Amino acid sequence: MSYRTADSLRSVTLDDVRGAQKMLSGVARVTAMEGSRYLSQLVGAPVHLKCENLQRTGSFKLRGAYVRISGLLPEERAAGVVAASAGNHAQGVALASSLLGVHSTVFMPKGAPLPKISATREYGAEVRLHGQVVDETLAAAQEYAAETGAVFIHPFDHPDVIAGQGTVGLEILEQCPEVRTVVVGMGGGGLAAGIAVAVKAIHPDVRIVGVQAEGAACYPPSLAAGHPVSLRNPATMADGIKVGRPGVVPFGIVGELVDEVRTVSEDQLSAALLLCLERAKLVVEPAGASPVAALLAAPDAFEGPVVAVLSGGNVDPVLMQRVLRHGMAAQGRYLAVRLRLTDRPGALATLLGVLSAVDANVLDVSHVRTDPRLGLTEAEVELHLETKGPVHCVEVGRALRDAGYTVID
Repeated sequence: MSYRTADSLRSVTLDDVRGAQKMLSGVARVTAMEGSRYLSQLVGAPVHLKCENLQRTGSFKLRGAYVRISGLLPEERAAGVVAASAGNHAQGVALASSLLGVHSTVFMPKGAPLPKISATREYGAEVRLHGQVVDETLAAAQEYAAETGAVFIHPFDHPDVIAGQGTVGLEILEQCPEVRTVVVGMGGGGLAAGIAVAVKAIHPDVRIVGVQAEGAACYPPSLAAGHPVSLRNPATMADGIKVGRPGVVPFGIVGELVDEVRTVSEDQLSAALLLCLERAKLVVEPAGASPVAALLAAPDAFEGPVVAVLSGGNVDPVLMQRVLRHGMAAQGRYLAVRLRLTDRPGALATLLGVLSAVDANVLDVSHVRTDPRLGLTEAEVELHLETKGPVHCVEVGRALRDAGYTVID
């Protein structure tokens, strides 16, 4: 299944997706579909989670990469493949290439998380670290392709890749034939486009909703303009959907088949990741949690049964720690507060007694006694607290003020 003409580079059909499904048999897992009682109660209809975070390499990317590389001509395979990625696509290309006996070179940013670099190497790729941002890494990979003849494997802007990702849609229909809405995260649009091709061809009345991070939402302005538009500085913790410009091929499909594109905030992404971990017992990266974030943000907007695609679970432990803390703060379960107190023996113990009385759990204390901003008898304390929700946060603040402490915003 290789596309060589300009016309074919702009079309993906149900037959392509079905062909990809046969190709992936025994290679990609048919990932689980798990029900969520919490989300079902919130939405008022059954909600199911399509667990691509449990796919080989930890994301859906293996599907498209394997189909794309499988479609190469013998002489193209002999030249090897090259890709640029900070994580999921890198691992998908590395494993797919190893399974097919093709040499792969993957360019990754110098600041890529060490677990992702190690995993990409372990899957068999030659990893080259270049640049500080993905755009620089991408340019280096394309230059390498031009110099060596290696085939550049794009993460989303190719019909073979989209057809491979579309196999997720076929599995959704097989596992939940009564589905009314599919919610899927979007970066460049390859996964959403592939799912839309598969689902709409079989059940055109099923609604497809794409979800983007507010700081990297390239599709709304592009759809409004009628052509792909570049964002200047996309910014989001969800690196899996941090894309500044839609792919040409997926853009055409998304514009025709995706019913709606929604955006979610960083707070909503954090809360969704925390919910997946606590309620579903699933480790999901921020991009993978974006459909859940959309459900949490507007539960009445989705007709059920709903399938939310958890696209990946490759999250750096350091980022996970930060995101979980951010998610707890967004839910009112984590409070950081700075305050001034009189610098005398026992003052800190008295403060901790006030917090204990209102049942606030102290996670961390920073005590500053020498600073030009402070008076001779003052000290400043920064406290990180575990709280029970927004109402409890208000109670903690009130208790501190009632006790005579000056809380600094």
